[in-house]
Amino acid sequence: MSAPVFSTLGCRLNAYESEAMRELAEAAGVENAIVVNTCAVTAEAVRKAKQEIRRLRRAHPEATLIVTGCAAQTEPETFAAMPEVSRVIGNTEKMQPATWSGMAPDFIGETARVQVDDIMSVSETAGHLIDGFGRHRAYVQVQNGCDHRCTFCIIPYGRGNSRSVPAGVVVEQISRLVDKGFNEVVLTGVDLTSWGADLPGAPRLGDLVRRILKLTSVPRLRISSIDSIEVDAALIEAIASEPRLMPHLHLSLQAGDDLILKRMKRRHLRGDAIRFCEAARALRPDMVFGADIIAGFPTESDAMFENSLQLIEDCGLTWLHVFPYSPRQGTPAARMPQVAGPVIRERAARLRAAGEAAVKRHLAGQIGRRHLVLTEGPEMGRTEQFTEVAFATPQPEGAIIEAAITGQDGARLLA
Repeated sequence: MSAPVFSTLGCRLNAYESEAMRELAEAAGVENAIVVNTCAVTAEAVRKAKQEIRRLRRAHPEATLIVTGCAAQTEPETFAAMPEVSRVIGNTEKMQPATWSGMAPDFIGETARVQVDDIMSVSETAGHLIDGFGRHRAYVQVQNGCDHRCTFCIIPYGRGNSRSVPAGVVVEQISRLVDKGFNEVVLTGVDLTSWGADLPGAPRLGDLVRRILKLTSVPRLRISSIDSIEVDAALIEAIASEPRLMPHLHLSLQAGDDLILKRMKRRHLRGDAIRFCEAARALRPDMVFGADIIAGFPTESDAMFENSLQLIEDCGLTWLHVFPYSPRQGTPAARMPQVAGPVIRERAARLRAAGEAAVKRHLAGQIGRRHLVLTEGPEMGRTEQFTEVAFATPQPEGAIIEAAITGQDGARLLA
């Protein structure tokens, strides 16, 4: 092994930042290193990070093993104490060129532990911008951190307060990506709908979206996870009028019961979520929604859970990310009365089954239609709604092609 190897756990923002780190490490000449970019969203995510670290150390006993990401930020001592780990790096430090230049060439092979309390800061502006990865879809980080403190969430402690990348920088970056041949760009961040609150004039996410579509020729613009209660009027207008804005929104809903939402310290109620989905679908009939749902939040009764389960139908959700609740030390929810583990697992299974049924209904409804599909490889691509499509004949990667949907196999469309 010579060039650094990256193992990325968790969200798309982590995947984006791993590519940024790869550029920084390669530019600095770092060699024989493994970087594990961790997630802290659940206790299970931390457990998987430890498991991955041990696996990689067994496979590469001579490599320098570096741990970073949200789990490393929130509990650095946990990873510094692992004998497999050579160094722990904070979320801000991992995006700084000086961090990586400081590892080459003298750091290679070093086994001494760093002082973790000297490297953990999360106060700087939003992250490094890269020229994308893959040959079809590029991710642009426009925001980092979160000003909200949901009672279950440890991520603000790993990412810090919300910081926005100025619109001009984002537009320039997307223009460069378009010039390189990317046909789709995804805006990503930790709390995307808070973009702009810290910038002069306090612009909103919708202002950024409209500016991107006006000043660049990007064929397809996609938005990652948003908080529907914070969607602004300009974004609503863009949903209604901009065909280059993809009809696919992933919503941070978390629950469908009002009392649980209050105990989570969310900013919306059940009715708010339903009204947003109805309004967005009325403006854009081909809109498809995904959502995050937590199963077994503390104090959740059977009736409260049924409200979350019913939300799938009431909001017309298709793509579900189901999270069995796990307590994160230091969060208020960890001190609340907990739901029994078997009950949490049973509720998560019911949510996943409902999500699978929703996907099958969506797939069945696409047969006979035509879609503009972004090809991700010779044999597959994604529709405007992010539905996976399998091609009958090989296609060039990174193209947007019109495809006739002839069937589905339960997980994807056939064209």
